[in-house]
Amino acid sequence: MAVQITERKDGRFMGRFVIGQRKHGKKIYQYVYGNTYDEALKKVQIGIEVESRYKSEKYITVSEVYQEWIAAIANRIKESSYANYRMKFEKHILPAFGDIPCADITSGKINAYINQKLAEGLSSSYVRDLFAVFKSMLLYGQEEYHFCLSLKNVILPNSKRNQSKKISSDEQKKLVNDLKHHMNPTALGIMLSLYMGLRIGELCGLMWSDIDFNDKVLFIRRTVQRICTYDTSAQKTKIVISTPKSTASFRVIAIPDFLIEYLRKFQKDGSCYLLSESEKLVEPRTYQYRYKKILSRINAENHNYHQLRHTFATNCIQNGFDVKTLSVVLGHKTVNITMDRYVHPDYTHERKLMNKLSLLF
Repeated sequence: MAVQITERKDGRFMGRFVIGQRKHGKKIYQYVYGNTYDEALKKVQIGIEVESRYKSEKYITVSEVYQEWIAAIANRIKESSYANYRMKFEKHILPAFGDIPCADITSGKINAYINQKLAEGLSSSYVRDLFAVFKSMLLYGQEEYHFCLSLKNVILPNSKRNQSKKISSDEQKKLVNDLKHHMNPTALGIMLSLYMGLRIGELCGLMWSDIDFNDKVLFIRRTVQRICTYDTSAQKTKIVISTPKSTASFRVIAIPDFLIEYLRKFQKDGSCYLLSESEKLVEPRTYQYRYKKILSRINAENHNYHQLRHTFATNCIQNGFDVKTLSVVLGHKTVNITMDRYVHPDYTHERKLMNKLSLLF
């Protein structure tokens, strides 16, 4: 790139370098000024570097790379994951970084963003998830456009998951008694979650063909969830039936004998969903509402449906389940997930175990 530095009549130095070319071939120049020759030369060198980065597409913005990245992965991930990534980017990441060149993203900027999101009330685990998808996109851009990027100094918040409380023993008894006295597909589904640890999406996707009455096992083959759609300019939601959460979530669970008897009473054609007794499914939001009505009817403490799964896991540990078996039943990738997320013995059980020490001597 041609560089020319000349001294002006006023004593200042003017630097000139080429930044482009017009259609008819005439060169386009950029001018910079300095009080000394060295100052003007330094400004020319900086200008040439900036221009070179723009021309080599190293200054492509986050928004531009995001559009390429999300299109590239669209057919390689689940529809629910695609919707989740788009929501995270378009709601949280693009408003903060969309117009910034990827090459200008620094650990400092991301750390400031993380602190801002935490101050806004987002959980530590959610902020970590935001960074994970952002990093994935930036690495894609780095491979495609060869800009220099270092995120090793990003400081992520400690992931502190809110630990769900186990439903108290008294309320479990109240709930089970009520379900047995008002047994229907809705009540049966709740029993499956409390005694087998099914997620609400897995339960809503459960069909009668997934139950083997001969071997007394239940197959988890699909899950149901409501996701955002981006088919039109207006953001909407829709119900999707997809594969389970992970490979480990595809599983076969032994059915307790007493539940087999209830299942036999309501057994329908294999193409019917268990909760609806028809080929039309019950969506998680509707089923959650039905569960809340039952809690209200028995004057139980209001809680999320997922606490049934947590309660199941804790009951299992307190009654002698080994963690590996429980991890398989729950459909977790690792035993650590089971231990960290669900297994929290209460002090009553812990005290019984501690008191056993007195029998040693």
